[in-house]
Amino acid sequence: MKDPQHKTIGIGTKIFLGGGEGYIAWHGTQHNPSVKRKANGTPQAPAGTLAVIGDLKQMKSEWLVGTSMLGYGTTISVGIGVPIPILNEDICRSAAVKDEDLVTQIVDYSKDYPNCVSNSLGEVSYAQLKTGKIKIKNKEVPTGGLSSYSKAREIADTLKEWIKSKKFFLTEPVAPLPGAENNYSCKLLKERPIT
Repeated sequence: MKDPQHKTIGIGTKIFLGGGEGYIAWHGTQHNPSVKRKANGTPQAPAGTLAVIGDLKQMKSEWLVGTSMLGYGTTISVGIGVPIPILNEDICRSAAVKDEDLVTQIVDYSKDYPNCVSNSLGEVSYAQLKTGKIKIKNKEVPTGGLSSYSKAREIADTLKEWIKSKKFFLTEPVAPLPGAENNYSCKLLKERPIT
């Protein structure tokens, strides 16, 4: 959401992945490039997601943690950091967007996403989510992050240090991620199943 038009992020972009180096390989499973935008250009939701690849031998257990999520099952939490080079004012403006300006939709994941439906129960900002509670249909509901802000800062600091010490070089994408013009969407996949 800090590079909503994918001006610096694409296939082949080098990233921090699990404590080592990795690359963006393709779009993620819930990628939706048809992002609605507010008047100032900030995304409302949903947004792009990433499929990544890296060398497991470079990674560290601190950044790869087995997780169990109630109603979902076992999964893995992975530390990822995507550097965004500030090449012009537009990219700077997007990267500097504050949590109160980043808005997302509230969906019932258990009902909506397995069926490729995205019925919104409301809209909230990331700042509201970080307060620990939001209101859905006049009912107060607790919120909690699936990612750690302190770990994100640690990844950003690590990437900054790697770049300054010339251990990590920024890369240009070799190809763009699929965009809205390519019609990659959950709805389309449902209409045209993979055979």
